Amino acid sequence: MATRLRLQRHGAKGAPFYKIVAADSRAKRDGKFIELVGTYNPTTVPATIILDVDKAVKWLQNGAEPTTTVKAILSFKGALYKKHLLRGVALGVVKAEDVEAKFAEWLEKKEGKVQETKSKAESVKKAKIAASVNAPAKVKEVPVVEEEAPAAEETPAAEETTESAE
Repeated sequence: MATRLRLQRHGAKGAPFYKIVAADSRAKRDGKFIELVGTYNPTTVPATIILDVDKAVKWLQNGAEPTTTVKAILSFKGALYKKHLLRGVALGVVKAEDVEAKFAEWLEKKEGKVQETKSKAESVKKAKIAASVNAPAKVKEVPVVEEEAPAAEETPAAEETTESAE
């Protein structure tokens, strides 16, 4: 049985929510699955990912193939790095005690980067709000069209009569 780590779509139209599952490759996309590994919500900024790294690593070590999106998620959360470290333990390159320390160090660095990105996004959002509040309101200007009254014709005849009276 070929096993895949893949996404199961849930949520409403235009508001997707995914479960990351280990499933038989022959099963339907939203059908039967073996084990729930995590969740992924792309509608939030930044995307919300809840992943059980140990379950994911277990499935990867047992030969489960991740889809491209799930592979990106696993890489982002460090499951592929942890699998890499555990492979080093199996080959005798890395000590088992060092695996958790290296993984924890990697997670710290990653969390710092994520917090930095969140703070930048928040500051940009606040700047946009401040700019819109401080900017003068745009009022739609309607051009004023003055109706031209038909020019009264000068009456040269009236002038002539006054001149002739003199």
